[in-house]
Formats: sequence, C-alpha cells, structure tokens
Amino acid sequence: MEPGCIRHTELPGTSRLFADFNYHFDRVARFYRHNPHDPASFEAAAREIDYPAERRAAMVYALEAQNGPSEALRRFSQPGTVAVVSGQQVGLFGGPAYTIYKALTAVRTAGELSARGIQAVPVFWLASEDHDFAEVSFTWIFDGDRDPVRLTVEAPEANGRPRPVGRIPLLNSPVEGLRQALAPFPHGDRVSALVEEAYRPGTTMTEGFRALLRGILSGTGLLFLDPLDPAVHAISAPLISEALNAAGEIKARLLERNRELVSCGYHAQVHVDPKTSLFFLLEDGERSTLRLKDSEFASLRDRAADISPSALLRPVVQDYLLPTVAYVGGPAELAYFAQSQVIYDRLLGRMPVALARSGFTLLDERASKLLDRYKLPFAAALVPRESLEERLAQALVPEPLERSFDETSREIQGRLENLAGEIERFDPTLRASLEKSRAKMLYQLEKLRRKTARETFRRTARAASDAQFLHNLIFPQRHLQERFYSILPFLAQHGVELVDRLRNATGQDCPDHRVLAV
Repeated sequence: MEPGCIRHTELPGTSRLFADFNYHFDRVARFYRHNPHDPASFEAAAREIDYPAERRAAMVYALEAQNGPSEALRRFSQPGTVAVVSGQQVGLFGGPAYTIYKALTAVRTAGELSARGIQAVPVFWLASEDHDFAEVSFTWIFDGDRDPVRLTVEAPEANGRPRPVGRIPLLNSPVEGLRQALAPFPHGDRVSALVEEAYRPGTTMTEGFRALLRGILSGTGLLFLDPLDPAVHAISAPLISEALNAAGEIKARLLERNRELVSCGYHAQVHVDPKTSLFFLLEDGERSTLRLKDSEFASLRDRAADISPSALLRPVVQDYLLPTVAYVGGPAELAYFAQSQVIYDRLLGRMPVALARSGFTLLDERASKLLDRYKLPFAAALVPRESLEERLAQALVPEPLERSFDETSREIQGRLENLAGEIERFDPTLRASLEKSRAKMLYQLEKLRRKTARETFRRTARAASDAQFLHNLIFPQRHLQERFYSILPFLAQHGVELVDRLRNATGQDCPDHRVLAV
C-alpha cells in the first residue's frame, strides 16, 4: 500500500470545528487571530510579539536549569528569536503516540521558519500541573500478536487530595510488563532499556516523561518547559495578577464566546458557567480550585505566584512566558484556542498562529498487504471489528459468484422496470405494490449475498485472524491508532530511527491524516 493522506472528514469523531479549521478556515476565522494556511500569518504573529529582554533572560535561566545548556537555548537567548510551542500531559511512558507527532511538528515548523528568516526554536510544554492522575496513569501498547496491552501505575497514597501529577513519584513503574510485551520485536530490548533508564524508582511523572522524550527525540533541539518550577511561576506572576484583577470581565467574555460558538453550530470544548473558576491554588503540594466571587479574586494578586491557571487561561500564561509565534495542537486544543482568544485579547493583545499537529497511522508490511489483498481502502477499516469482518468477507467471495449476484440484481431491476410500465398502463394503483415487492426481492438477494460472504469468511481460516490483526493495529477498541497506542511498540518494531522518518513526513504538503507504510 502506498502512503496516503486521508481527509480528517473521513475519520470517525472529527468535530465540525476541526474540519472547518482545516478545510474552510474562513468559517472559523473570527475565533482565531491568524490564518494557519497563510504563510504571511507567521510574519504577522512574529511582529506582534513584545517580549522584554528581562523576561527573556529570566526564562533562559529557568530553561537552562531544566534542560542544561544547548545550542537551542543559546538561540533562544538571542533577541528576536521566537518559539514554536506544543505540549502534552505528562502521561505514563510518554502517553499516546500523538505526543511525539506534536513534538515533531513543532520541530519541523521551527526549522522551516528559521529557514525563512524567522529565527525559531521548538519548546515542549510539560502539562505537569493537571491533577487528574487517572488520565495519565496508564498507557496502551501491543504485543507481538498485535493484541492491546494496558500498562498502569498507581500513585502513592495521598488521602484523595488533588495534587499536580507532575510531582507524583513512581515507585513501581510497569517496566517489566513493557519488556515482556515488546520482547518479540527486533528493537524491543533497546526500547525497554530506554524506558527503564527514564523511569527509575522514585522518578516523578514529569521527570520520567521528560527523560523518555529526550531519549526518543535526541538531536531535534527540543526544549522542555515544566511550569511547576517556582522560578517559572514567579515570572508569570504579573500576568496571573492581571487575570485575577480582571476575572469578572474575562468570565463574561468567555460566556459570550461560548454562545457565539454554539450559535455558529460548533461546540465549546470547555464548559463555562457563571460559577466557573479560572484559577487553582497551589499550596502544601496540593492543587485546589479557587471558589470565590469574581470580584474577590483581585484580593489574591499578592499570591499570584501560587496560582495555577485553568485549561483556558493556561495557553495565555504560556505565551506570556514565551515569545510564541505558533502553537501546535490537536483538535481539542485548537477548540480551546477558539475560546481562549478572548483572554488573549484582554491580557496579551496578541495570539500565536494555531497549527494542527501532524497525525499518523503507521502500517507495517503485513497490514499494508492485507489492505491490498482485501481491496480495502484505509478509511473503510475504521469501523467496529464486526463490520470489518463483513467487509473482508465480501472481498473473499469468488469473483464469478460476485458477478452472478451483480448480474442477477441488474436483471431483476431491469425486468421489474419493464413490468412497472405495463402495470402503470394497466392499473396505476398497483404501482406501489410493485415497488414494495421490488424492495423485498432486492433485500432478499442482498441478504443471500451477505450470507454467502459470511460462509466464505468462515471457510477461510486466516480471515478471522486477518480481521483481528487489522482492527487491533488500525482501529483498536474503536480509537484511532495515534490516540490509543504509545509510540513505544512502533519503535520496538521499526527502531528508534523511525522518528527521523516521521519528522520528515510532518511537512505541510499534506494537511490531512497521514497513512504511512513503515
């Protein structure tokens, strides 16, 4: 099978907002500041950035403490250098595969902008402040038979109190389960060793996540930013202070924006109501929602360094800390941006270009051959397993028999059409009865065709195995591969060098979902 680009509208679950963002941007332009499909947008976004030298110097110091010295950091320290940012929750073993695709899209975009004269470095925001540990405590991989394997880690006892997940230490990471599942693959030992090195006992969620991504993405020049760093909180305090002071106005703008989105037929990614809080308090290792009247938040301005932003305020804080020219996100994050635009306007007066990340489904040699053998378009495989089996069964019916079904169907319809004319002339009231009989005959013929296909499928022993293999790899548990599996089993099968191939495939020549044979 040749690599291909599949329109997002052919993928299950694509929202109307994301479809229009990609293919009809004029319909959603009012919710974003820049058109990501217009190269001039990046120059415009770069011109809008007002990034004081003292803030850059403070962020260079904080980034060096987290990353160590590097050429990328040296470039970041130069006046005028901008950032291409992406980010992800610090999920176990790197989270879903699209984590890597986000990072690579940011790396590729920064390189392209630098080549055009806009000096840019890629930065990855570690979403370590989130406190929903259940969301990040597991990952899915597959074993040598392509059966899904769920790996989970438990957090140390915390009496049920919310804590930023990034600070949670992991005492018993499921490295051994990973090693066993990946053992059949040519590079399984190497990948397992990479993970074991990153997730040593006592390593926090952030430390393990960052170390693993550094190992996978070494040589890309990617900088990592952990917002839980007290130094970073201190730098963002002026913006948080202003947000606290303007809490009521910001809330009103968000409520109006949500009404606009819904009135245009889109969805509001984050629910906002008059009681919604945009702020969390970080205190004694916990992260708790601040429940105050909007007019009362201003009283906390002196504690701004202890405040953690909500999902809608977070990107604005991020782009205050960094000279962000573009943010690379998935469908949900781009929907956040449609809401957060009103906060950008109020607090920053600018907004980066919002870019859709590259998306991939990776097919190995067997999967490519199966799709060819069964004459199955990729998008047709994104169905429940029972439906996939039916489609494979149809492809197995012998061609002479399939032709006979087609010819019989055409002949029945042709003869009934001739009969319809005679019936119409004889007694027009009988036409409805004829149409009803026609539908029944064609239904019974189609029913026989499906029975024949199922019998053929039953007689072909390997067909059930083929269906299971394809479903588990391409649409596991009715999820897109990139949203379900970690990147680790793919690296174990094809080598860490796969990252270079993915990086080269993240160009803007394909704005769609990429199907890549590896």
